Amino acid sequence: MRLLAGDLACVRGGRNIFSGLNFSLDSGTALLVGGNNGAGKSSLLRMIAGLVRVAHGRIELQGGEPELSIAEQSHLLGHQDPIKPALSVAENLRFWTVYLGEGGLSPASALATVALDDIADLPAAYLSAGQRRRLSIARLLAVQRPIWLLDEPTSSLDAAGQAQLAELMRAHLSSGGLIVAATHGPIGLEGAPQLRLGEPAVSP
Repeated sequence: MRLLAGDLACVRGGRNIFSGLNFSLDSGTALLVGGNNGAGKSSLLRMIAGLVRVAHGRIELQGGEPELSIAEQSHLLGHQDPIKPALSVAENLRFWTVYLGEGGLSPASALATVALDDIADLPAAYLSAGQRRRLSIARLLAVQRPIWLLDEPTSSLDAAGQAQLAELMRAHLSSGGLIVAATHGPIGLEGAPQLRLGEPAVSP
C-alpha cells in the first residue's frame, strides 16, 4: 500500500495555506509533519481524511481497498476527542465500533490495552484530559483501518501514556499500517521521514 500526494495545495478562507506539496508513504512507514502554527499541519491531515477540500493536486492510495475512499480507510485523531459526555466509557467506544465498523480488538480488550477497563461504566463527562485521549486511542485499536492520521497525538498524555502510544504506533507500522503525524516534538518514532510545511517540499 502506498499513500501519495502530488502538487498538493490547500486554500482556506481565501488564504493559500500551502502549495506544491509532494510525498510518498509506503506500508509500514510513518511521516512526521512539522512546521510553525498555521503552516497547515492539521489541514493536511484533514485533507487526507476528506474533511478539507483539495484546492489543487491529488491524494492517491495505491493498494488499498478499491471500493473504499481514502477517508474510509483512515482514522483521524484530532485536537478534540470525539466523546459523548453522557455516555459511559464503554458506550462511547461501542458507538464508534457500530458507526465505523469493527475488525480490530474487541471494545473490552481495547479499553484494557489503554488502562480504562476499570472505569468502563463511568460517564465520559468525568474523564480527565489524559483519559479522554486514551479513549480516543482505544478507537484506533477497536476499529481496524490502515491509515492513522494523528494530530499532536501525545497531547494530554503523561509519560506512561506517551510510551504506550509509541508502542502502539510501532505495532501498527509492523502490521503494515501507515501513519501521518503532525507534531511539534518527539512522539517515539525517531528515524521516520519528516516533512516541514512552510519550507520547500520534499519526497521522503
